[in-house]
Amino acid sequence: MADGVVERSRPRDRILETAQDMFHKHGIKGVGVDAITEAAGTNKMTLYRHFESKDDLIIECLRATATKASRIWDEFEAQHPGDKLAQLHAWVHKASELLSADSRGCDMANAAVELSESDHPARRVIKELKEAQREKLVALCRDAGIGQAELLADTLSLLLEGARVSMQSVGAEGPSAQFVRMAESLIASFRAR
Repeated sequence: MADGVVERSRPRDRILETAQDMFHKHGIKGVGVDAITEAAGTNKMTLYRHFESKDDLIIECLRATATKASRIWDEFEAQHPGDKLAQLHAWVHKASELLSADSRGCDMANAAVELSESDHPARRVIKELKEAQREKLVALCRDAGIGQAELLADTLSLLLEGARVSMQSVGAEGPSAQFVRMAESLIASFRAR
């Protein structure tokens, strides 16, 4: 704020933030560029000056979501420096917190479902970002001393994806309510091997 005037964010940032929010709430195919520009307080010419197409905007939204998710991994290290097992348990609790906070699920998974065309440019980005998340979880499991780190990481990932779908379909009282208990049991089981 300068001299009592609220500074507005740059048009590109407003468009990106607005699109992320609208795609998350209404789905990628449920939102057009007209609605995005109106909600962002700008116009289509400005949108297309910053993003060549809606597909480019989708890709940038997905990358921004991935960047935000990456910061969570830094939080685990900051909260539990050097203690990889504690960081793995923190991952479980953060995943549960995110499940409870938002029933819309994972923006990446939702985009993958909506953008069913195999040659859609965002599909490659989704794959790269999901693979990067998997590698982080595998590394965390390995560094936590889990012998079958890849299997545990994949099992936890699938459990989380299933919990997200359960949350969307039957709500917080469904199987997703047991996510922490199930995930912690998996970790204990893999550690005992």
